[in-house]
Amino acid sequence: MKLSKLLENLEYKITKGNSFEEISADSVEIRDVVNDNRKISEGSLFICIKGANFDGHSCAKEAAEKKAAAIVVSQDVELPENSEIAVVRVEDTRYAMAFISAAYFDHPARKLKTIGITGTKGKTTTTYLIRNMLENAGHKVGLIGTIEVIIGDEHIHAENTTPESYNLQEYMHRMVEAGCDSVVMEVSSQGLMLHRTQGFTFDIGIFTNIEPDHIGPNEHKDFDDYMHCKGLLFKQCKVGICNGDDIHTDDILEGHTCEVETYGFGEGNDIRAINLAYIHKPGQLGVFFDTDGLIKVHAEVETPGKFSVLNALCAIAVARHFGCSEAEIAPALKGAKVKGRIEMVKVSDDFTLMIDYAHNAMALKSLLTTLRDYHPNRLICLFGCGGNRSKLRRFEMGEVSGKYADFTIITSDNPRFEEPEDIMNDIETGMKKTDGKYIKIIDRKEAIAYAIDHGEQGDIIVLAGKGHEDYQEIKGVKYHMDERELIQEILEERK
Repeated sequence: MKLSKLLENLEYKITKGNSFEEISADSVEIRDVVNDNRKISEGSLFICIKGANFDGHSCAKEAAEKKAAAIVVSQDVELPENSEIAVVRVEDTRYAMAFISAAYFDHPARKLKTIGITGTKGKTTTTYLIRNMLENAGHKVGLIGTIEVIIGDEHIHAENTTPESYNLQEYMHRMVEAGCDSVVMEVSSQGLMLHRTQGFTFDIGIFTNIEPDHIGPNEHKDFDDYMHCKGLLFKQCKVGICNGDDIHTDDILEGHTCEVETYGFGEGNDIRAINLAYIHKPGQLGVFFDTDGLIKVHAEVETPGKFSVLNALCAIAVARHFGCSEAEIAPALKGAKVKGRIEMVKVSDDFTLMIDYAHNAMALKSLLTTLRDYHPNRLICLFGCGGNRSKLRRFEMGEVSGKYADFTIITSDNPRFEEPEDIMNDIETGMKKTDGKYIKIIDRKEAIAYAIDHGEQGDIIVLAGKGHEDYQEIKGVKYHMDERELIQEILEERK
């Protein structure tokens, strides 16, 4: 492939080696594209990416010695004397990588209907709702998200919510090869900030909601920066579908270049939820509702609360753009299940037990206040916090659980390189700001067994924090630990 084809849509300057001699991109042939110095080979294009812990520019000399055809840089680099490697100078190598990758894989997004979802909460659930709905209507849909990447029958474990641009383009290319006609993906603020989704325009961009999160070193400097990065999606899509009830929607849409539709409960939204009715049966919580506005549907979701309705409304709004009928929408909503997102696990006819990924104070408060609407006999919350992370999160989660749960079981999550007891003591500090009752049980299986053994008629028990994760990280090692398996082991032991 000619280097000129890979660099289309980019501003650049090319010189030969250490010289100032400019050369033509048409004169350079590229065999493959890499951004990992371990994958450099003769004829490859090596993109120098600066990360938090490693700068690919330091490998420029290595690329020349391995006979790479060209390198892409944003700063001066050291090369061997008399090297003739093509040096492509761009302003931002991450931004360039997105466009280069799109061209290398022959612009797969142009052959798919692309749906990108950003927001603090609801991204994962909504991607699965949309995929269920569109597949039910006869589409073949790829998925890219926090839990996994789905290409046809293949399920690939996800490393990042939004993959690096090269991987993202490769996944979409494979989706086209597998016969997919559309893709729905989670678009994180980090992904937008680091240009992972550049190189194409989304057909539909979605905003679910926003609250302060991911603020700190190597993430966002403040909430305004976080909002700005989320808002980038709406300068890169044709249609924006937004939660009109969120107080920050106007901020997110500032400078948008897309058509905008809104959904929510409030008057003035293009699609509204009306006539809500809660479903509460042993082992099952859900909601009935109708929609009004651009589309009229009677729907049921088998997950609780208003945020479940908002996720469903968003999926319905997308389905409308695909021409889906009520007969295709309703069963897909009812049948959608997402691992670790308000995932019901039947253990008793007396009480309800669920697993959820809520791993910060905001998500935990949202979940517990939602479950309060179902008037449980007692609301029991079991959780821990990750090690080598903010202590503030521990204090806040302890305080939230103390305020909104009737009883809290403090246990271990991923202690990483900290001692579990120290993390639990930090959670307890937050708990002590409230009148909440609690117990500390360090072993997570023992903690879950305690919750099950002490469950009472009408209780709702939440196992929070792990969600879809099937491991526990201790001292740098990930040990297999799936809460579903722990529950089954406990039930077998109790027989």
